[in-house]
Amino acid sequence: MRSTGWRVVLIGSVLVALGGCASSEEWKTWKEHPTHYASGDHGFFSLRNRDSNSAKVTRDDIAMARDQGWWGRPITVSSEQILER
Repeated sequence: MRSTGWRVVLIGSVLVALGGCASSEEWKTWKEHPTHYASGDHGFFSLRNRDSNSAKVTRDDIAMARDQGWWGRPITVSSEQILER
């Protein structure tokens, strides 16, 4: 029975720590969507482009984002940086 108290403290601590990682705008976005990503394509794109300074965006990515209604912080690139494939 004593270990139950420690579990509650541990879970509570993790939740508090995680709560501090997102801005109020990010929390609003999370609350508006039932999943982390709009689709598998969205998830793979986000994993591939973790560092927005070296983003790799194709025309297909742009079309999928529009068609599937991706959300989150946008990655902006100039038209010259958009890859054909």
